[in-house]
Amino acid sequence: MYKEKTQDWMRHLDFIVIDLMMLLLAFGLAYLTRYDIHIQNKDIYVSLALILLLLDFAVMIIAGTTRGVMYRGYYRELAVTAKHVALVLMLCFMYLFLVKNSEVYSRLMIGFFGCYYFVLAYTARQLWKAFLKRTPDKNKSAIYLITTKDRAAEVVERYQTREVSQYRLTGVCLMDAEEVGTQILGVPVTSSAETVLHFLCREWVDEVVLSFPEHYKAPDDLMGNLAEMGIVVHMEMEGFAELGWQRQEIEKIAGRTVLTIGMNMATPAQLLLKRCMDIVGGLVGCLITAVLTIILGPLIYIQSPGPIFFAQTRVGKNGKLFKMYKFRSMYLDAEARKAELMTQNRVGGGLMFKLDFDPRIIGSKKLPDGTVKKGIGNFIRDWSLDEFPQFWNVLKGDLSLVGTRPPTVDEWDKYELHHRARLATKPGITGMWQVSGRSKITDFEQVVALDKKYIQEWSMGLDLRILLQTVLVVLRREGSM
Repeated sequence: MYKEKTQDWMRHLDFIVIDLMMLLLAFGLAYLTRYDIHIQNKDIYVSLALILLLLDFAVMIIAGTTRGVMYRGYYRELAVTAKHVALVLMLCFMYLFLVKNSEVYSRLMIGFFGCYYFVLAYTARQLWKAFLKRTPDKNKSAIYLITTKDRAAEVVERYQTREVSQYRLTGVCLMDAEEVGTQILGVPVTSSAETVLHFLCREWVDEVVLSFPEHYKAPDDLMGNLAEMGIVVHMEMEGFAELGWQRQEIEKIAGRTVLTIGMNMATPAQLLLKRCMDIVGGLVGCLITAVLTIILGPLIYIQSPGPIFFAQTRVGKNGKLFKMYKFRSMYLDAEARKAELMTQNRVGGGLMFKLDFDPRIIGSKKLPDGTVKKGIGNFIRDWSLDEFPQFWNVLKGDLSLVGTRPPTVDEWDKYELHHRARLATKPGITGMWQVSGRSKITDFEQVVALDKKYIQEWSMGLDLRILLQTVLVVLRREGSM
């Protein structure tokens, strides 16, 4: 969905949010240290906390203290964090001087705040970096190069430099040679002109770079097919075709001017707002999940002894695989029984799996008179309680609050080129087709159309409307039972 810019800070939006959270925590600790548990001058300190948040955000953006975090060592990070805290404190004192009411604030409390903020911000950055470095490839955009044999080595070398280190080269396609299985500077050649679309439809690829010499005539439908799949396409400016409904932008990548085409493009501010909303929603959702676990865990275990949570491999943005978590609402052999129930699937082609009556649900039974006796599993699913553990996926960055639903691996394997476009954005817990009568939609092409509509028309306002509609849909469905 998003044509993400290549600046380092955009690749680490989480660090911005983490710093803001540490600032609030440091401010709260400083207040308690200075005033103990007694509430004094509450209103003026709430105002100061909001001012500090704005100043902190301004320092991160203008001074760039959260850019390139992943490339800094312990001592360099210590110096940058100290600089960051010093700038925030300096701006804070300037603000208090200008408004001429600094005498109402405790200087000791502000001093405590500075010390706490430095320790918390530095510790949080190091811990989050350590977490990200455990799976470094997952934090880079998977980029694929389509070029010619005589140009391949030069292009691969450019995309292996530090300046474009946010990319992970997944492979190369040589349009004018059959050399699948060979390597170019350590990067495998994985497809040819005849097989490249099939390869990209099945593998995790975020962005594609087309780099052809001026004399080379690329197939007319190549860029159109790539764009239809929802992949962000960069074409080096030696000639290109216009694509009417696709968003286009000219930028520089790896030292070359490229035309970038995608289904939609988001600004850095929009991406930051969406990630902030995901983190806040994820934290709240995880707290609710903890409470639900205490209540639902024993009920699930009594009726079906085994794990309380269910983990399943799903396909995320642009084919990236991840583990998605749910409260277990089905018996332990549910996956094994899926094949035998496929003939009852209401969605043709096996591209999604929906049943009118699913005997795998815990406690669900069909009585002799044809009526269905519902159990704890139905209750969990009807109220969408099984989805709550996915808020952990939202915090990790696998999912967003709003997006398209991630398919299973076997569903993904059946996708055609245009189906792939529905995963041009990060999947979500809810989305447009879920609030558009998901129980009534049996044509997968309608699902794809709704998902593409969401991607092309995306805005923060649309996300908020979908979240509200999701709550109303769940409540309305239960009210009609």
